[in-house]
Amino acid sequence: MSSETSALGVKIIFMGTPDYAGRILQKIIDTKGMDVVAVYTQPDKPVGRKKLLTPPIVKTIALQNAIAVYQPNRLREENTIKELKNIECDYIVVAAYGQILPPEVLRHASCINLHASILPRYRGASPIQQALLNGDTKTGVTAMLMDEGLDTGDIIKIKEIDIDKTEMSESLFDRLTDVACELTIDVLENFNSYPHVKQDELASSHCKKITKQDGEVKFDDAKVLFNKYRAFTPWPGIYLSSGLKLKKIELIENESQNESGKILDLEKDGILVGCKKGTIKVLSVQPESKNEMDALSYINGKRVTVADTLS
Repeated sequence: MSSETSALGVKIIFMGTPDYAGRILQKIIDTKGMDVVAVYTQPDKPVGRKKLLTPPIVKTIALQNAIAVYQPNRLREENTIKELKNIECDYIVVAAYGQILPPEVLRHASCINLHASILPRYRGASPIQQALLNGDTKTGVTAMLMDEGLDTGDIIKIKEIDIDKTEMSESLFDRLTDVACELTIDVLENFNSYPHVKQDELASSHCKKITKQDGEVKFDDAKVLFNKYRAFTPWPGIYLSSGLKLKKIELIENESQNESGKILDLEKDGILVGCKKGTIKVLSVQPESKNEMDALSYINGKRVTVADTLS
């Protein structure tokens, strides 16, 4: 970076779409010496029952700060690439933009991506959920220099945090966003001070995009079930093959052997349900096409009790 560029501020093109990307964008805007010259985000989408055309929060923040906004359907189109290459910048910061960056864009400036895992572990679409599914005790955010692969670029810096054994995805998502905000500024201010380290391909793993079907659970392993609850709340949630949603549960233990789904005991605030391995407490449920209710009211309505099967 030239001394002239430093005096004028670091020029940044920002690319991102979801709400948490908005928090990162706002952090960059609020930081002295940072000049966001353009924002790229996904096109406005219809939202809600009335299908009202709604802009991404990233667009709203950009317009509030008089920053030019671009919303191409495909970043790979020739005219879109040409337009972007005419925007002078030092860095392109990418936070869940939702489109693959073509080689011409990657060559236009150093492209920094924020990924919510300790790379090379959990490349792909759902690193936060995967960490919870695996019962990890640590995760983090990786700032990496993007290349043409999926989360395969050189690592600039990693910031790690601990995961509580009962932490839910929303809480972890929120904390990692805070980490990503701070890490983004750190890397932009000290880009040339950090060595760029190649990822160990032998240690890499990939996590897929989550679907609604991933939320179906069985009473096989209490710990596995509880980790799915942590990872998949609020979406897609966890539910039985009958369609009954388990809205709030707790892990009691993971050692005993039981009949799958058998109601073991009733407590003031919920019901104890056996798994082939371990026990969970179900506090509230939601039957199909009905509102959420406490688990005791549900089994009373179904006229089932201890020794029956929750279904």
